[in-house]
Amino acid sequence: MAMLDCEHETNLRTPAAARGDKTAFFTFADTVSARNFRGTNECHGWMGVKFQVNPNDAVSQIIVHVRMLDNQNTLQQDALGIVGVNLLYAAFYLRDKPHELLKSLLDNLNTERVEIDMVEFSGDAYKHVDNRAVSLKLVQLGLTGAAMFGPSGDVLQPSEILRKKPVLVERGSFRPVTKVNIDIIDCALKQFAADLAVEPNQIVELMEINLRPLLADGELDLTDFLARADLLRVAGKTVLISDYFEYYRLAGYLARYTQEQIAVTMGVPSLLDLFKEEYYSALEGGILEAFGKLFTKKMRIYVYPYQDPETGAIHTAKTVAIPDDERNIFEHLEERGRIKPIEGYDASLLPIFSRDVLKRIKNGDASWETMVPPEIAAIIKSKRLFGFSD
Repeated sequence: MAMLDCEHETNLRTPAAARGDKTAFFTFADTVSARNFRGTNECHGWMGVKFQVNPNDAVSQIIVHVRMLDNQNTLQQDALGIVGVNLLYAAFYLRDKPHELLKSLLDNLNTERVEIDMVEFSGDAYKHVDNRAVSLKLVQLGLTGAAMFGPSGDVLQPSEILRKKPVLVERGSFRPVTKVNIDIIDCALKQFAADLAVEPNQIVELMEINLRPLLADGELDLTDFLARADLLRVAGKTVLISDYFEYYRLAGYLARYTQEQIAVTMGVPSLLDLFKEEYYSALEGGILEAFGKLFTKKMRIYVYPYQDPETGAIHTAKTVAIPDDERNIFEHLEERGRIKPIEGYDASLLPIFSRDVLKRIKNGDASWETMVPPEIAAIIKSKRLFGFSD
């Protein structure tokens, strides 16, 4: 048999249930897809536990998605069994401490053997838990390199969302979401769809928030993160939280899940950063190695113009001043269609910068409202986000 598929469910009725103590019962289930004999398939597993905090309570549930990285079925079974035991233990003893529960899932394991890219809490015991914050915590703890949640706040399994789909990513701080952020993704989507000769709704749009800037001060501001997530939800966007600061690592992550075309959209300043040698000092081959990993046959970049706030000059991918040492690389990528200027953008939006909008919100300058979509402004005011006050 080339693929091992199994499902099982076990009811564990504890003595506590008979005594009327804290935990009434647990139900455990898992579904596993193991490695085939050629070792060419994605190995992953779902597992979950349902439980009652008290007898006759409504059921609460924890669902976990696991990527198995061992190259042998027996090692995968061993790792999955350990995660299953950890999950049951954590649900029994740590169920009211979600972050400690997450950490405990890899007890006696490491991320070279197992990656946990999705955990979803639901039910009465977890009414206070925001699964978007759980996704962020998974990345922060290093249990996975990236996690995803949808516009409704529900956590998503990347392989299900990205499989056989072209993908377009916009990286940003989204603090707050501005009209420029929306114009960038809309213009890039239209252009990407035209280049692929597909309908825009066939492309998965992702708004990526990188973990490194969130931890710039050493501490994670969860309230600030959830404020950004709320605004992206209102904008109807799917959010990807990642620990892949380098774009070639982000591209490698996306290529793991889809064989279709991948595009990243960025502004001219980010394009210039892309060509800075210092970002690739950890690679033996430097910028050439990084670009070899980034610009595969299915990867391209769409560049949004930048307007100099002092001179008013507009810089595009056609006019940007790439350093002389990297100019030949840039021209080669441009000629091959791997780097393209975004067309059809709204030039009136170019003076808008998130940091300026944020400053105006904090200073009580009402002009910020013209710089963000109306629905975003309404949420910022109603929830008093980013220091807004009447």
